[in-house]
Amino acid sequence: MKDKILEILRRENKALSVYELNDMLNLENSEDLQNLLKTLEELIDELKVYHTNKDKYLLFENSHLKVGKLIVNKKGYGFVDIEGKDDVYVSSANMNNALHGDLVVVEITSKKGFALEGRILKTIKRELKTVVGTIINDKNKLHLKLDDDKLNINVILTKDSMNGLVEGHKVIVELLNRLDNHNFQGQVTKIIGHVNDPGVDILSIAAKHDIQEEFSDEVYEQLKTIPDKVLANDYTGRADLRNKMIFTIDGDDTKDIDDAISLDVLDNGNYKLGVHIADVSYYVKEDSPLDKDASDRATSVYLADRVIPMLPHQLSNGICSLNPNVDRLTISCDMEIDNTGEIINYDIYESVIKSNIQMTYKKVNKILEENIVPEGYEKYADTLYKMKSLADILRKNKTQKGYIDFDLDESKIIVNDKGEAIDVVLRERGTGEKLIEDFMIAANETVAKHVFYMDYPFIYRVHGEPSEEKIDKFLHFVSILGYSITGNLRKITPKAMQDILLQLKDAKEYSMLSSQLLRSMQKAIYDTKNIGHFGLASKCYTHFTSPIRRYPDQTVHRLLREYLFNKNLNKETINRWEHKLSFIAEHSSIKERNSVECEREVDDMKKAEYMEKHIGEEFKGVISGVMSFGIFVELPNLIEGLIRVEDIKGDYYTYDENIFALIGKKDKRGYRLGDSIKVIVKAASKEKHTIDFIISENK
Repeated sequence: MKDKILEILRRENKALSVYELNDMLNLENSEDLQNLLKTLEELIDELKVYHTNKDKYLLFENSHLKVGKLIVNKKGYGFVDIEGKDDVYVSSANMNNALHGDLVVVEITSKKGFALEGRILKTIKRELKTVVGTIINDKNKLHLKLDDDKLNINVILTKDSMNGLVEGHKVIVELLNRLDNHNFQGQVTKIIGHVNDPGVDILSIAAKHDIQEEFSDEVYEQLKTIPDKVLANDYTGRADLRNKMIFTIDGDDTKDIDDAISLDVLDNGNYKLGVHIADVSYYVKEDSPLDKDASDRATSVYLADRVIPMLPHQLSNGICSLNPNVDRLTISCDMEIDNTGEIINYDIYESVIKSNIQMTYKKVNKILEENIVPEGYEKYADTLYKMKSLADILRKNKTQKGYIDFDLDESKIIVNDKGEAIDVVLRERGTGEKLIEDFMIAANETVAKHVFYMDYPFIYRVHGEPSEEKIDKFLHFVSILGYSITGNLRKITPKAMQDILLQLKDAKEYSMLSSQLLRSMQKAIYDTKNIGHFGLASKCYTHFTSPIRRYPDQTVHRLLREYLFNKNLNKETINRWEHKLSFIAEHSSIKERNSVECEREVDDMKKAEYMEKHIGEEFKGVISGVMSFGIFVELPNLIEGLIRVEDIKGDYYTYDENIFALIGKKDKRGYRLGDSIKVIVKAASKEKHTIDFIISENK
């Protein structure tokens, strides 16, 4: 009945009374009516239907209520982050006891221009089950000080969990119960370490985001059964590619090598690209302890000087890693590609390889960008040049279809042996990096299309269209800065987005504008329904190429083995995967977001730690944001700091929201997005993850 009710409400596109629904469903007696009312209550609880004050029902998505994640500012107010929509501002008075990170129902109470304001009606789901904090000594009593200052709560530790604690301990605390609006009772479940111990700073942030470093005891028992080399019976049924020129290209410090590549030029002039991916699922059996831990983690997390892996190092750096000069089990995707970049034939199969060499991006870029061949790469140079030609063809093909390359810089934290940040540099993204990206995209798309046309349950990487509302807001912002975007913008397509970026390419604020446009788009997620990937301009896409570090990729491998290699296509198998994949997709998307937020927070913390050593020094930067309380300045290495409005001397500055600028009252001069500026580091706090600048007199 639920589906029929939703279908009627969607078709009618208006609020209906229970009696109108009863008639449209052709229900005949009071028992049916009671069943209808019960079903409507269930749909209300599931947030699929909204019950109006006039005793009518409409689709929740068509109501003035929205669902999103609450992000609280340390000052007490917050924003509800709604996927694909503008954030909704919520004052501290309208929080309704919701906490930072809660999934909430928010009612939109006002709209001024693009700004939305609302109040929280209900907390649907509280993700906060544990907190991380530091044990402090206050008046000769030990207390817990929470690391997250967005959590406006107090946690009182149980007496038994205080045993063995000393001042400076970083701890994980389980929240037991809520004593009142402000106070919780908590139990210490783990001592992470002391604040002065190397690495505890990063592990504390990881714990805050529910990212576990240790594996279960059952996993360590299972590891005893995992071989450290390919065994004789493992070769059965696999194509033997050990005599083929196959190699890997990765970063200098990469230990978990997922992918290897090969290339042949066929007699007809077409390319035959081979992408060979570590066959992780061969060793990580479904529902085994290793699989359960990997499923729970869903992704490896890369934090400054360390990796918290999805799989133990015995697998991720050992038997599953495509290390050179050793036999490794793989799943291969061979693609025949013509000179326009179209894949005209392909094959997906089980294989065994022996990588010839572990190449690095730096040395490959020496060949492809400078025509300098490092020692040991001589016999591979010709193949690399051909690979570069193919990558150029693939990229041109993607671009013609609407592939959006935001080309955003990323920063890399350099640390010493104590884990302290000693430098922040831009992460290189040269020809070699783009080549591997192009080849992996081709393989991911090929695998996705193959299973899609088989019409079996599958897990896709999807990226929905951006909302008109967010694009309109971005274009309004661009017009205020003085740029005019031409062309047909009524229909939002990848080509249209690509054209917007092209028209802004010469703008001095391009880097910030490109980043702003990216933020206006939806986040890519995993889903069992294929809606395509907007950013890649792909009609069908998945993640197949990184099973060591992403659980969805491992799942894709498992499905390939079921559907293609073992031909296990009975009804029971299909039904099992239909039920299982929805959870995997949703859970993996959530864990991916957690890892991204964790990585971002660690970067902010380490950047602040680095700048603590540079207080008083002068830097050149660019204004990356303007708010009523000050201006944000970004340095060339992407470190960002705040100049507070009260620290801007020589005039009284006010925020002009119409032109996104701080304007001086006397001389009408101001500070705008994209302006170059010299700053001095006024303060930095590793603990608070903040950096404060002041304007240099030599501005």
